[in-house]
Amino acid sequence: MTTINVPTRDEVSPANQAIFDKLKSGLGTVPNLYATLAHSEHALGSYLALQNSKSSITGKAREVVNLVVSEVNSCEYCLAAHTMIGKSVGFTDEQILEIRSGKASFDAKLDALARLTRNIAVKRGHADDAVVEAFFAAGWTKGNLVDAIVVIGDKTVTNYLHGTTHVPVDFPAAPKLAG
Repeated sequence: MTTINVPTRDEVSPANQAIFDKLKSGLGTVPNLYATLAHSEHALGSYLALQNSKSSITGKAREVVNLVVSEVNSCEYCLAAHTMIGKSVGFTDEQILEIRSGKASFDAKLDALARLTRNIAVKRGHADDAVVEAFFAAGWTKGNLVDAIVVIGDKTVTNYLHGTTHVPVDFPAAPKLAG
């Protein structure tokens, strides 16, 4: 297997060095997966612009999407990172495990989002009509649907990057799902 290194600040372009500096200032570190994006002159900046763009899917809802997609795509890196972030936005360990399985029985609206996200991710964009209708019935809008799909795409990018590069996970490992 080809080894893809996690580039250091000195190994990336000046534009990416500036992004590294900003990330280090804000997060205290440059996560390995972000650093790996910097092998490209443009990918890190483009990805961060997408990730930080305005959306109606924010906070807990965004973490539901991130956790479900990362589970479907078996991304150890993103599961580790988003388990930590999920806790920081107020989910319990038990809720995070349930979300990863594509459900959120503790909140009807988040449950509809989790089920929709899993359905879209598993069916590679070809959601079942009944799941979409249940999403709308739970109080979500057409704009929320579009934003959820953009977040699914955002998370798929990093899931695929890690799945291909296997860079070291620099977050505490997420527990495995039972079954």
